[in-house]
Amino acid sequence: MLSVILAVVLVIGPSTYARQGSGASSQGATGTATDSAQKPAQDQQNQTIPDAPSAVQPPPAIPNPPVTPGSAGQNPQSQPPQTPPPTQPSSQETAPPDETPAGPAPPLNVKTVPEGGATASANDTQEQFFKINVNVNQVIVPVTVTDESGRMVSGLLAKDFVVKENGKKQTLNFFTSDPFALSAAVILDLGMKDVDVQKVNHTFSALQGALSPFDEVSIYTYSNAVSQLSGWTAAGQKLSEALANLATMSGRNNGPQIVDGPLGPHGPMINNMPVDPSTPTVYTPAQESHVLNDAILRAALDLSKRSRERRKIIFIISDGRESHSNASYRDVLKVLLSNNIMVYGIGVGGSAIPVYNKVQRIHLPRFGYSDILPKYASATGGEVSNELTRTGIEDAYSRLMGAARNQYTLGYVSHEPLVGQHNEIEILVDRPSCRRSSLRPCVDVIAREGYYAMPPLRNR
Repeated sequence: MLSVILAVVLVIGPSTYARQGSGASSQGATGTATDSAQKPAQDQQNQTIPDAPSAVQPPPAIPNPPVTPGSAGQNPQSQPPQTPPPTQPSSQETAPPDETPAGPAPPLNVKTVPEGGATASANDTQEQFFKINVNVNQVIVPVTVTDESGRMVSGLLAKDFVVKENGKKQTLNFFTSDPFALSAAVILDLGMKDVDVQKVNHTFSALQGALSPFDEVSIYTYSNAVSQLSGWTAAGQKLSEALANLATMSGRNNGPQIVDGPLGPHGPMINNMPVDPSTPTVYTPAQESHVLNDAILRAALDLSKRSRERRKIIFIISDGRESHSNASYRDVLKVLLSNNIMVYGIGVGGSAIPVYNKVQRIHLPRFGYSDILPKYASATGGEVSNELTRTGIEDAYSRLMGAARNQYTLGYVSHEPLVGQHNEIEILVDRPSCRRSSLRPCVDVIAREGYYAMPPLRNR
């Protein structure tokens, strides 16, 4: 760098000397020498170009050194090699490609003591001392409100309902009038007369039309025993196939009993003569069974495993007869009320005939019951519709399914109910525009009559 500056001074000196004339050659030479001696010192102070590095001491730090094109072309041999000062590695430096980059910094509260090995602090002990566990039971009650004409009453609010449990008024913490998806167990009684079963078989298309795509359905049949024809499936192709299979089944042939011939009650015969004349003839007519309780229990146990976000119903198509079930009415009702399952039904055959229906309700020993289906519906908040015609059965499908889906849903918290204890529920509706009368209320409220407290659920 210093050689370059001297070259510039030598070029400027002669030109100046030539302009001053020949007579002043000595003076010009002296002035030029003086200028050439002072010029490098001034240029070194005014120029921003740094000097060459020295091997004696490190060069001073220059802020923001300019990058010149000529610096890249300098000869590396003209400068002595310098050893860079040692620097500590920075945490922000980028890791080489062949090394794994460091992860995020660990949290400050890193515990090095194994779990359970540290001594509990005084604050933890104090928190555990004042921790109180209270078992609560959220009770959900679906409610149907109808007017004097049997039509559903809409537009009611939470303030219009009064809920009492065991005579004590409860505070509602949940209320909605939104429709719910259904988990429906459809049960068909194959112990009815075949003419009634065939009438029902022609209405299955209306049954499928009353279901929504969000519902799930399972189909059961019963007579002497209970059978499940299809698992839980949505309203679609699988349900259509299951209903088509159900439509091929037949009921009982209630003709005269067989008292003669090869299937008669007597023993073996040859040429219409008994092989052993001393064998007495015993007439043992076949005893029919209508295991309605067992069918409801089977469907209720399956429904208890379904999601609680759906409304659970049992939809029965039967003549209402019940005989020779292993389960009792009281035991089955307890399972229904414990799992918030409602029973809806369509009475066909003899139960749909007004006069014959009243005669059937007379209980005779060893002949079962004929009025047990309305009892299930009344206790669980459901409904039974007796229909004689095919059109009436199809209309009952949509009406009952709509009533089960579009109920008011009330909820309250029952604190520490006894497990297995039966608690009665009473729902009252306040309608100021009605004339109150104990004999003829303004509205009819349909809800389950109570519930059985279940043990708390375990964390799975």
